[in-house]
Amino acid sequence: MKNAIKANGLSYAYGRTEVLKQVCFSVEQGDFFTIIGPNGSGKTTLMKLLSGIEKPVGGTLDILGRVIQSYKKKDLAKKIAFVPQIVPMDFPFSVMEVVLMGRSPYQGTLGLERPRDIEKAKQAIVFTGVEHLADRKLNALSGGERQRVFIARAICQEPEIMLLDEPTASLDLAHQIRIMDLMEKLKREKKITIVMVSHDLNLAAMYGTRLLLLNRGEIVKIGLPQEVLTFQTLENAYGCTLLVDESPLGNFPRVTLVPGKFIQPRREKKP
Repeated sequence: MKNAIKANGLSYAYGRTEVLKQVCFSVEQGDFFTIIGPNGSGKTTLMKLLSGIEKPVGGTLDILGRVIQSYKKKDLAKKIAFVPQIVPMDFPFSVMEVVLMGRSPYQGTLGLERPRDIEKAKQAIVFTGVEHLADRKLNALSGGERQRVFIARAICQEPEIMLLDEPTASLDLAHQIRIMDLMEKLKREKKITIVMVSHDLNLAAMYGTRLLLLNRGEIVKIGLPQEVLTFQTLENAYGCTLLVDESPLGNFPRVTLVPGKFIQPRREKKP
């Protein structure tokens, strides 16, 4: 299997603060690659580097066998689509207009939609299940509906790689599963490589083919969910008490946070 993404010694800093340190990993085409780690570990910064929004201060980054700097902006947008963590709520556009924005890499200087662009937008809207919302304004939608609209816009780009920064953040349980099932469907039916940042370790375990655990800008571990989501590794990275056992749904880990009220205080031994 060929690499969709290959990072070698990737580093980034905000001023004198180094937030990514010599990060090395690869993502195979067709992977559902999930990036996890505590707050401030560099996850969102890494996504910005992968999408081309930011440039690394060190190391190299290859996208589909080419160094990322060799792509023109429009050409890179045909290869990679990025769905940010926070999608706009006050976008004064309809769902169809927002999804059509995904066709901009294919349009000429005038930016006029062609019949093919409109057809691709309709297909993306149907694929994400928001066709009944096509004429609605974005600010009239729920959080889960808006998230699916921006995923539809990304699909409309016809990318080979889709990057998602915490797509289930602030969504209720039902919408979380709908979004995750949609990502799995994209991977399976459209053969899109999925790279996702998630704070939910159990969703990462259920859907991720491979996980990358970041902490303080460095890779702690990379591998299969059962290799990364171990008791010792997670406690060291997150600094809290956890239980890790096998999920009743399959051969992958289940992570349970242990609140302080369930932790028995240590009793001093009597002399």
